Amino acid sequence: MKIEIINKSHHPLPQYATELSAGMDLRCNLSEPVTLRPLERHLFPTGLYIALPEGYEAQIRPRSGLALKKGLTVLNTPGTIDADYRGEIGVILINLSNEQVTIEDGERICQMVVAKHEKAELFEVSELTETGRGAGGFGHSGTK
Repeated sequence: MKIEIINKSHHPLPQYATELSAGMDLRCNLSEPVTLRPLERHLFPTGLYIALPEGYEAQIRPRSGLALKKGLTVLNTPGTIDADYRGEIGVILINLSNEQVTIEDGERICQMVVAKHEKAELFEVSELTETGRGAGGFGHSGTK
């Protein structure tokens, strides 16, 4: 699949880290480093603008290394970029660690997964079909 992209950053285009990677790493495009205090969040610009085909979305997901090593995650995980959005891709990171974390220009801050989706048509009914699970949720199946 080919996706049109405008790169207003001073970094290379996103790319897959390995042959079988599902997500492309995105880099932040900063004029100066940004330091996040514990529980602080910040919208990081990427300098990237994309035009997705109809029926597709781009999902913005955390990078596992940043989560484990620095306690950083994407706040609205996964963030969704719709096919009709033409603005700059921004990434909301939050610092869940107990220490300050500094993000440098060009640092890989998240991954972007392009995924096909279906358009659903909702129609109202008076009751739903029964299942074995029913309304069970939030741990109803136990912990082991």
